[in-house]
Amino acid sequence: MKKSVLTRYRVMAYVTGVLLVLLTLGMIGKYLLDLDGATDFTRVVSVAHGWLYVVYLIFAFDLGSKAKWPVGKLLWVLLAGTIPTAAFFVERKVSRELEPKVADDAPVTAKA
Repeated sequence: MKKSVLTRYRVMAYVTGVLLVLLTLGMIGKYLLDLDGATDFTRVVSVAHGWLYVVYLIFAFDLGSKAKWPVGKLLWVLLAGTIPTAAFFVERKVSRELEPKVADDAPVTAKA
């Protein structure tokens, strides 16, 4: 597996996680605190999170298929983008698991 597969998953996990936390804060501001401007904020963040979550799903599925994960693990990683802060913890666990495998697959360069 190429390192770029893991890297693009990690980037999208962080982006999705940050947007989901922002969306959660926006919803709290909109519905619980009745803040001015929270409606527009949540509208923009929800659209961004929705589209980027689709990209996250594609990259996570690609990573899971190349890592040959069982279906249950793949579903958990895919759903991590819908639970606030879960993407951060799942990304860290996945990275720790796969980084040694990515390093093993790296081509060895000969030094002269």
